[in-house]
Amino acid sequence: MKVYRVLAAVVVACWLVSPVPSSAQQGNTSETYRQLNLFGEVFERVRSDYVENVSDQKLVEDAINGMLSSLDPHSSYMNAKEFQDTQIQTRGEFGGLGIEVTMENGLVKVVSPIDDTPASRAGLKPGDLIVEIDGEQVQGLTLQDAVEHMRGPVNSQIKLTIRRGTQQPFTVTLQRARITIQSVRSSTEGDLGYIRITSFTEQTDSGLRTAISKIKDKLGPKLKGVVLDLRNNPGGLLDQAIAVCDDFIDKGEIVSTRGRRPEDAQRYNAKPGDLLNGLPMVVLINGGSASASEIVAGALQDHHRAILMGTRSFGKGSVQTIIPLGGQGALRLTTARYYTPSGRSIQAEGIEPDIKVDQAKLVKIDTGQIRREADLRGALRNDTLPPGQQQGGQTPGQAPNSNAQPGAPGDDVTGDTATDYQLSQAYDLLHGLALFSQRAIN
Repeated sequence: MKVYRVLAAVVVACWLVSPVPSSAQQGNTSETYRQLNLFGEVFERVRSDYVENVSDQKLVEDAINGMLSSLDPHSSYMNAKEFQDTQIQTRGEFGGLGIEVTMENGLVKVVSPIDDTPASRAGLKPGDLIVEIDGEQVQGLTLQDAVEHMRGPVNSQIKLTIRRGTQQPFTVTLQRARITIQSVRSSTEGDLGYIRITSFTEQTDSGLRTAISKIKDKLGPKLKGVVLDLRNNPGGLLDQAIAVCDDFIDKGEIVSTRGRRPEDAQRYNAKPGDLLNGLPMVVLINGGSASASEIVAGALQDHHRAILMGTRSFGKGSVQTIIPLGGQGALRLTTARYYTPSGRSIQAEGIEPDIKVDQAKLVKIDTGQIRREADLRGALRNDTLPPGQQQGGQTPGQAPNSNAQPGAPGDDVTGDTATDYQLSQAYDLLHGLALFSQRAIN
């Protein structure tokens, strides 16, 4: 029986009856069975007297969903179809809107839209609250119900009513699609590498290694550093997060997990080797960076392997274990908390970046004609330059000055080197680190 350890913000439907726990776990046996008898009595009363006929399966699943939803936002039951969909998702392909969600104050909260999906193309943002689905109020639905409402046939349309900050609610229309996720993307900017990880699927570590290899092949010895972009990354598989950390950390602990029983505690340590051989790294995070991406960011920060830049992360510090139930779906159960190498938990706190940089949109500021020293009448000449190279009397040019102005709520500049302020700052920092390192060696 294969058991998956996952760290993700998506929660989906249902559950089935499991064996009755032992008295050692639950305390007084008679009290336990009294409570179960109460459930049975209510169940029979609903079956016989409710105004409409309801299937036994729905009653049982809904009852257990109520139990699980009272535990935490991430424990749930998956029926056979939902379990299959989850397996497809962790392999990097699934059907839907491409949106990672959780529950907050009775509303569905967007953790992160996935790149190049209907959700991201519609302009949904981390922190958006979904208040209506096809005109139906979300308030009163479980997260599982809401997710089921948002699922549907490929190419069918759905309307979501969104509340964003203090703005008036607005409605967006999305077309459902089969989502194929390329979890790792890469490019180069001058002598720097850029790697974006959008989620942690089964292909993430191999994709990362391929990306680094391509960057090295293109830049060779000119490579001065790498930006690892984890913004709006909602998480995924624990083993992939550990593998990504191991690609950059040469030794020491990566992450530890602690469950209900002390003997279940686990520590994961790095193996020798750093794919970048110690080159400077900047990791970008924001409020959409959750779970597995927070493990990577926290480990690299604690080991002083990278400088974290951006804004505080989401703060999901729990581990879910997916337990198959013999062909009848699977149980997704929160079984542990995870801790960064320094022993800190980020649950409900998130990770604070080393350098806080709010996202903004870069625009050119026209500063007009600027008078310089060389333009002043009678200015002293530069005695280190030959007479032919003197700058006196030059016609002043326009001096473009890159400055940051907050982007409009609908703008998404993530990854656009021309307009992404956080990424621009990361590149500037890497250039500075490379220059400092070179001067220190010289």
